Formats: sequence, C-alpha cells, structure tokens
Amino acid sequence: MIINWISGLVRHRAGRLVTAAAGIALAVALVASLGSFLTASKSTMTDRAVNSVAVDWQVEVQPGADPAGILRTVHATPGMENPQKVGVARSSGFEATGGGSTQNTGPGMVLGLPDTYRSAFPREIRQLTGASSGVLIAQQTAANLHVAPGDTVTVRLPGTQPAKVRVSGVVDLPQADSLFQKVGAPPQSQPTAPPDNVLVLPSPVFDKLTAPVRAVDPAAVTTQIHLSRNAPLPADPAAAFTSVTAAAHNLEARTSGGAVVGDNLGAALDAARQDALYAQILFLFLGMPGAVLAALLTAAVAGAGAGRRRREQALLRTRGLRPRQVTALAGAEAALVGIVGGLLGAAIAALVGQAAFGTASFGARGASAIGWFVLALVLGLVVAAGAVLIPALRDLRGGTVAAARQVVGRARSPWWMRFGVDFILLAASLFVFRASSGNQYALVLAPEGVASISVSYWAFLGPALLWFGGALFLWRLATLVLAHGRQPLARLARPLTGTLAGTTAASMSRQRRSLARAIVLLALAVSFAASTATFNATYKQQAAVDAQLTNGSDVTVTESPGVAVGPGAGHSLNVAGVRHVEPVQHRFAYVGADLQDLYGVNPASIASATSLQDAYFAGGTAKSLMSKLASRPDSVLVSEETVKDFQLTPGDTLNLRLQDSRTKSLRTVPFHYAGIVKEFPTAPKDSFFVANADYIAKTTGSNAVGAFLVDTGGIHQRSVAAALRHRLGTTAAVTDVVATRSTVGSSLTSVDLAGLTRIELSFAVLLAAASGGIVLALGLAERRRTFALTTVLGATRRQLRGLVLSEALVMTAGGLAGGAIIGWALSQMLVKVLTGVFDPPPATIAVPWSYLTLTVLAAVTAIAAAALNAARLSSRPAVEELREL
Repeated sequence: MIINWISGLVRHRAGRLVTAAAGIALAVALVASLGSFLTASKSTMTDRAVNSVAVDWQVEVQPGADPAGILRTVHATPGMENPQKVGVARSSGFEATGGGSTQNTGPGMVLGLPDTYRSAFPREIRQLTGASSGVLIAQQTAANLHVAPGDTVTVRLPGTQPAKVRVSGVVDLPQADSLFQKVGAPPQSQPTAPPDNVLVLPSPVFDKLTAPVRAVDPAAVTTQIHLSRNAPLPADPAAAFTSVTAAAHNLEARTSGGAVVGDNLGAALDAARQDALYAQILFLFLGMPGAVLAALLTAAVAGAGAGRRRREQALLRTRGLRPRQVTALAGAEAALVGIVGGLLGAAIAALVGQAAFGTASFGARGASAIGWFVLALVLGLVVAAGAVLIPALRDLRGGTVAAARQVVGRARSPWWMRFGVDFILLAASLFVFRASSGNQYALVLAPEGVASISVSYWAFLGPALLWFGGALFLWRLATLVLAHGRQPLARLARPLTGTLAGTTAASMSRQRRSLARAIVLLALAVSFAASTATFNATYKQQAAVDAQLTNGSDVTVTESPGVAVGPGAGHSLNVAGVRHVEPVQHRFAYVGADLQDLYGVNPASIASATSLQDAYFAGGTAKSLMSKLASRPDSVLVSEETVKDFQLTPGDTLNLRLQDSRTKSLRTVPFHYAGIVKEFPTAPKDSFFVANADYIAKTTGSNAVGAFLVDTGGIHQRSVAAALRHRLGTTAAVTDVVATRSTVGSSLTSVDLAGLTRIELSFAVLLAAASGGIVLALGLAERRRTFALTTVLGATRRQLRGLVLSEALVMTAGGLAGGAIIGWALSQMLVKVLTGVFDPPPATIAVPWSYLTLTVLAAVTAIAAAALNAARLSSRPAVEELREL
C-alpha cells in the first residue's frame, strides 16, 4: 500500500514533492555548508596561530636552578623540538665613536645566541645588511649609534669593565615584543614596548663578557631555553589552547619550580579561541536564520496543498483506511521528501564547497565534515516531519467530514494575533537589546586572569525576537489590509482586470491567509539577505578602516629613532604613484606623572593623506576640531581617559612637559583642551595627544618628523612601498596598508568573511527567489479550479491574467516593503550587538546596494515567472481544466 501511494504521489503530485524537497535541500545545504566552513575556519585559526609564533616557548631558568639540568628535562619531554640555550643580560648602555663624535644610548639588552639559533627559528631575526653571523646590532640601535658593519661598539655591563665588540651585521627583530617579554608575568604587567637598544652576540662571546657579571650577581644574567613544539594539537583553538597550557604547566611541575614557561604559543591560541567564538556567533547570527527560513519555506510549500491533502485523507478514511494507516502514508511521504531533499542538499553543499574552496568539505577534516553533513541530513528529516507529517496528523484529528467540508464565513484569527504575541516579541526584543548595551554588547566574555571564556548567548534573543516579531506583525498587517481593504485593492486591480476588479479584490481577501504567508516569507527572505549583506559590507568597511588607522595612510614611512628629519625631507618620497606626502611629528609628553604619545599634525592638510572620521573624535566633528587646532595653535586633543582623570572642561589649560631640543631638558608647555580624540592614524590604542605641529616645533625648538603619511589614492600601495624601500634602504621603515590589513587582522579577519559571505549571500538570493516564486506558483496552482469556474462565468483571458498579476503585485509590494523595514531594523541591531567583531566600531553601516538590487531582481523575476506561468495555464479551456481537476 505504501509503495502504491508513493508511486501515485510521484506520478501525480511530482511538482509538490519536488518543491518541498527543494526547500529541505536549501536548509540542509546551508547548514552543512556553514557548519563545515565554521569547523574549517576554526582549524585554520589554530594553524595560523601556530604559524604566527616564531618561538613557541621561552623557558626561563629561575635563579639558583641548574640550566643544564633544565635543558635535560626539556630534551626528555615529549613534543619538544629544537631547544636552544639563550643568554639574556641587561646593559647600562652602548657607545660608539665615529666621524669625530661619540654617540651614547640608554639601557639596552644583550642576547647570547648559539650558532644554530637562526636556523632553528628563522623568523625571529631578519637580516638587513652585513654578515648573518658574529656580532649583530638591531636596526634602531645602529641608527642611534650611527654605526654600520665593521664599526666598533662599546658594551657597558654592570659589575665589569666596558668591552668593545666589532659589528658584523645589522638586523631587525620582528618578534621583539615576545622575545623580550617578562616571562611568567601577566599581560597587564608586560613592558609597554620592547627595548630600543639590542645587541646580539654569539654564545661564546656572550659567556666571556658576562662571566664577571655572573660572579658578582648571578641573577643579573638570565638563561632561557627557546623551543618549538611538534606535538599534535586539536583543530579547535580552545581545545588547542587547553592542551598547550596544560603541557606548559606540566613542564614547570617537572622542573620543581626551576623554570617558568613563557607560553607564546598559548598566547596566540588564546586570541584565536576568542575569534573562534566570534566565528561561532557569526554562524548563529547569520547562518541559522537562513536555515529557519528554508524550513519555513518547506512548510509553506507543504501548506499550499493543505486543502487537497485534507480531501485525500477524507477519501482514504471513507474507503476504510484506519487512522494509523493514513498516518503511515503521511510518514512515508515525509520520509521520501526528507531523504530526497537531504541528499540533494548534501550534494549541493559539496558542490558549493568544491566550487568556492576547492574541496567538498570546505577544508574541514574528515570526521568533522561528515558530522556536519550527518547533522544536516537529520535536520532535513526533522523539517520534513514538521512540514508534512505533523500537519497531516493535525488534519487527521479533525475528522473526515470536517476535513472535507468547505469552510464558509469569516475565519477565526490565529491565537497569537488574539493575544498580541507579535507586539510582545517586538517589545521584548527592544528590552533585550537595551539590556545588552549595558555590557557594551560584549558577547564574548573573557574575564582578566581567568582561563575560561564564554559567550553571552542571551543577547541573541534581541535580533531573533525582532525577526520573528516583525514577521508576525507583518502577517497581522497584511491580513488586516487584505480583509478590510477591498475597495483600495479593487482600484489598484482595475487597470489589469477591468470589470473583474471587485472579484479580484474579493478573491485576494478570501485568500488572505495564503497571500499573507507568501508576503511574510518574501519579507523574511529579503530581510535575511539585507541584514546579512549589510553586516558583511560593514565588516569589510571596518577592516579597511582598521588597517588605515594602524598604518596611518596608504603607505607610511617611519624614520629611524634618533634621526632628526625635517618636514622638507618628504620631497624625497615623491616616487611614481604618490599624490601627497604628509609629515607627522611623534613626541612624548608628561601630563602629571603619566608619559603619553604626542602627535603634531598640520590641521589644514592632514586629511589629504589619511581618512579622519567623526567617530574618531568627541566634542566636535573631525573638520571642526582640526579647524580649532589651526585657528588656535595651542589647542590640544586628549584622550577621554585623560579628560576624566584631570576633570577637564573645554578651554582648560593643560600643562605638558616636553623635551626641549636645545637644552635637552623637560620644559612645561601650556596647551588648551579643545576636544577628545579616540582614534588617530598611527596612534596607539591607549592615551595620546594630538596638537598643532607648528606650535610644538616653536615651543621645543625642533620640527623633527616621526613619520610621513603617503597618499597613493588607494591604489598601487604595494608598488609605491617597494619603490620607497628601494630608495630609502635601511634608514627608514616602510609599511603599506595592504600588508597591514593582513597583519593587524585577528584570526577571524585573516580567515576572512569572504567565504562565509559567498555562501550566505548566494543562499539568500535563492531563498528570496524561492519564497516569492515557488510559494506564489503553488498557491495559484491550487486555485486552478477557481480560475476555470471564473472562465465559465464569463471572465476573459485578459481579466484572468490581470487577476493573477494583481495578486503577484500585491505580494511583491508587501513582501519587499516589509522586508526592507525588517531588514533595516535587523541590520542596525546586528551591527550594534556584534560591536565586538568590529575594530573600530562603525560610525555608519555600509549598504551593499548592488547586492540588494540583485536580490530584489531575483525575487521579482521569480514572482513574475510564476505569475505569467499561472496566467498561461488559466487560459486553458475550462472544460479541460475541470476534467483534470
């Protein structure tokens, strides 16, 4: 019996089965694609975190412990690779004589490295000039001392006589922050910046120079063991972080307190696990609505044939089938739709992965990818049961006669409309949204000093309630308009239907539930596409803003410390592709006992080389505050923290202590507080000042420039940077915004939302088209008998075509308008709730008009195709149509 029933469905109801399976396939494909992408992204985050670390562990030998014994313990520990013994000593300063003058530096660091160190950790030291072995000097130190390979440097160590060494090469230390960390200290206790002066010695030379120091004060010279780990790590960054941290604690325990591990790898994985949680949040925020929408689409497809299904069930009951047998037939139909849709969805997901990422699993490892595909298939069966089986059971409980009877009169409003559930959901959404703002929309919670992190999932309620509440409110509004707006609807339909306008309006009013359902589904699809695309566009916009802030401009040239360069030197940077060069001073100023960065700018031209957004400032716009600096040169912009600490009000005098270039001593310079600066190109994240460069030069006697911001018009940044590096050599550091974009981005950013965007937006377009076209087509197909009867009563083909097109126009207008409003509100809320993903937070959201236009065109095209096809079928001879029905 079941086989005959399924065979009959395939022969006579193939269209309904195919469309229901297609809806399930979209849900399965979306979940499988996004889930596999999420797993692959987490694995990529782990790999990138591991690859970003030059030295995994810096094991520091504690005073009194035996370095040789600690090294043996390290060798005996599984998972360790390339352990290298490193000596670290503090110097009271370096000195060099040349060109008739003597140059001195402040305190610095001296490293003793074995010959095999650079081959073991090739990314720890970057060669600039000279030999790669022997005595090496850091680039900044070489600039401070005015030395080059072959020159002699005097090293002053505490407790011993100064020693002279000959420089063999100049190097850069890209990982200086971690290399000179305070091993074992919490992040907030780490040095704010690496040392300015560094000398790298071969281990034998280092041991010889520091032997007298060890004899006087053994604690003055530290021994570290740098190593890499080759132990396998879990793919998830959180699990990898737990594994690495536990291994570090295990090593410390095995040395009985004789060593402390500087866990650089754990620090990188710690940042990656927070990004992984944000990726998980994005999956839930941006992916799950699509799966829910696909499930609703499937339910709508199944619901379009509800009347036919009730008549079929009544006929089966009349012919003697028991309820259990009817249920089995409905279950067989649900299983068929679920299995076919699930397999089709899995195939679509595999094809999407192969096309977009070169692998059907989206880069996820075997077990994880299979797990997501199996979960998606189970979801497909659940959706099929909810869309086909459960409605059949509900209709079956209604009784054969009641199911077959045509219901006449006004239909009762749904229970949620009677109780105002839509208003309750919208009010709850606003309440949750406002409540989450009290935590600055921090979804990923990582308390300082606590190893565990968590996600504040309750904030998800805001957008979710807004989405569902908006859909229910649109349903209420659509049904009210269709029920009580017959006269306006008739006037709108008259150009298409002529004298059949009243009948058309009555038909739409009678079919208001199915038409409202189509309107809501189209609106949800459009809002999903709009909110997803808007978030992704805003994310891309802010990633570019972050890179621009960090780098300063398209290309930035930073002069070597200790080299006084005037603004006029910028003329030498005018290589091909450069539009404008803007000098920026970088000094330091004391406010009270606090030392902060001070940036001197030319207010009239700073905006020509970099973007200054109003969101960077408070107390005025970017233009107005730059005008204040220009009109009153002693004005200064300060951080919000400084304003609170010193209780400043606009116009207050702020005395800063700056170094006078003539006396080399600090002098007090009065400024007037003009506004707050939150972000500024090249400035650090913490407190700093921005002032007029001419006023700083006048009061300090120096117009030396710290950096040049080079504007290339947003193009050819890399080629311009390469040309400047070739021209300047090692005398300055040249960075471009393209390289900075990949450097400053988090693990989440480096994985890039482009892949996620391609998946989501492609499915969003399909869902929008399906929600409009398929639902309308099925609804019209179920009313072929009505169209045939209308023809018998004298309606012309033109009038029938106008009736169909009128319904399509009402559905399109209502769905697009509702989707635009819901999408706009949802986009605003999503960007606010996901503020933690953006750095810096956006001043305005980015609207992807081209994509939104494509989505609307796809939906309108699908609806038009469905309407025109239904209009064509409605023109068939009425007798032929009624005979088939």
